[in-house]
Amino acid sequence: MNGLSYLLDTNTIIGLLKGNQESIAQLVGVALPSCAYSAVTRMELLSFPHLTESESTLIGQLLMPMTYLAISPVVEDVTIEFRQRHQVKLPDAIIAATAKVHGLQLVTLDKRQTLTD
Repeated sequence: MNGLSYLLDTNTIIGLLKGNQESIAQLVGVALPSCAYSAVTRMELLSFPHLTESESTLIGQLLMPMTYLAISPVVEDVTIEFRQRHQVKLPDAIIAATAKVHGLQLVTLDKRQTLTD
């Protein structure tokens, strides 16, 4: 993946949308085109109940300069292995596996960054 360095977790993107200072601080000096997001993140962001059209548009505008990463069979395999070793929710495991498979640093607000193994 040319020029990609980071995979943004759903909570980081929500933080950016809400103006959360911790989310913003994590990405100071980072150009959005060097960031990616997982298929899971897109599904989580756009499936909030009562999401308005303007909120959906804002999410789309934030995601536009970033790279979308689909769930491939390799990501599935790494997710399975990861969940066999760690007790973590499936969406979090898929996002972490996506970062690992693509060699990206996971940017998350979770205090327990799960993909070091």
